[in-house]
Amino acid sequence: MRTQICHGRVIGVLAGCTALVLAATGTAQAAAPHRTALDRQVLAANDGWGSATTGTTGGSAADSAHVYTVTTWDEFKAALADGGSAPKIVRVVGTIDADGPSCDSFAVPGDDFAAYLAKYSPEAWGHSTTLDNEPDDSPEGLRRASQAQQDAYIKAYVPANTTIVGVGEDAGFKGASLQIKAVDNVIVRNLSFESPLDCFPQWDPTDTADGNWNSEYDSAVIYGATHVWMDHDTFTDGDHPDSTLPYYFGRIYEQHDGELDIVKGADYVTASWNVFEDHDKTILIGNSDSASTAAVDRGHLKVTFHHNLFANLVERAPRVRFGQVDSYNNHFVAEDGYGYSYGIGMESQLVAEHNAFTLADGIGAGTILKKWKEAPLTADDNYVNGEPTDLIAVHNTEVPGEILQSGAGWTPTLRTRIDPAQTVPRVVDCGAGAGRLR
Repeated sequence: MRTQICHGRVIGVLAGCTALVLAATGTAQAAAPHRTALDRQVLAANDGWGSATTGTTGGSAADSAHVYTVTTWDEFKAALADGGSAPKIVRVVGTIDADGPSCDSFAVPGDDFAAYLAKYSPEAWGHSTTLDNEPDDSPEGLRRASQAQQDAYIKAYVPANTTIVGVGEDAGFKGASLQIKAVDNVIVRNLSFESPLDCFPQWDPTDTADGNWNSEYDSAVIYGATHVWMDHDTFTDGDHPDSTLPYYFGRIYEQHDGELDIVKGADYVTASWNVFEDHDKTILIGNSDSASTAAVDRGHLKVTFHHNLFANLVERAPRVRFGQVDSYNNHFVAEDGYGYSYGIGMESQLVAEHNAFTLADGIGAGTILKKWKEAPLTADDNYVNGEPTDLIAVHNTEVPGEILQSGAGWTPTLRTRIDPAQTVPRVVDCGAGAGRLR
């Protein structure tokens, strides 16, 4: 046996991580003479909810005029905009920096953060009124205008029938927000995403008893879209973890939102072999309990997560409302600051099976699940620190004020392979993330 480091963790692997990755990810055919090129590959049949109905093929049918190789943010956005919804392939080379302009460059005249702090401090404003009705010429109104300028720059809108794929080991984005919005048939693979940093967070005096800073911009958001495959991507806060952020009004000046949100009736999504790490509010499926949101989300939000690494996160891996979510063969590594992994929300139907959890000393297995609303779930064949663990039973024992019920009410069928839960840490840590596909 030789020792191999995968995602910063030491793993003992008999034949080395390379052989393991090829076998586990289905890319062992790389040496075959007629292997489909990476940018033409499609989601396999029965590979999660993304393979349902019409399946997910992205831009695999693109003609040569609609294959683009990009190295800058402007080139990337132009490639997405060219050709409408005709099948297209966008090949990303190197790290594209969408976070290049300074925050000052987005600020509108008169926007003054010191004036903002003075007007909306708890001592001056209190905690009973939001800032929603502040006029355009107020510090909050100027903040909104500045944020709109950043919004227009860092968001990139992905059209239907598109494949976005990283070339090599170092392809990805810094500070970008990928918008997969109200379109069908999108593939995003082999890319690293460093979370965008909101230059202009909003103070909400009414968010908790003490108020909170709230930010915009997910690294990627699937909003009302269908048939999306996110595969072998890495999501991280990179050079700007929350530990580097300042505090104002006694609260962290939160400049990050989610890593991947799936909302507003989105459907048929498979997220496989990704790394989600070093983040707070990671993945949100369904963004509200409200009646208007329920009318859009009921019957949708069908999502599969398999063979993903969730490491050094605080919460939402994922938090689920309404959707039929299948989460299997994932590895969760909980370290200092951990809150929970699965959030059980309004009318959620979560199936969490054959997963592995590696918890640091002092973290109880009962915290893996978090109950927000009454919603039964299925949680079978999961291992915690190498031991088989009934996640629902241990949660109910350790958190008796939040009793969870068993039985999600459906059985997943769209799975191509199921690895034994005991092997998941080794398989996933050595196979997941960007830079592992050729």
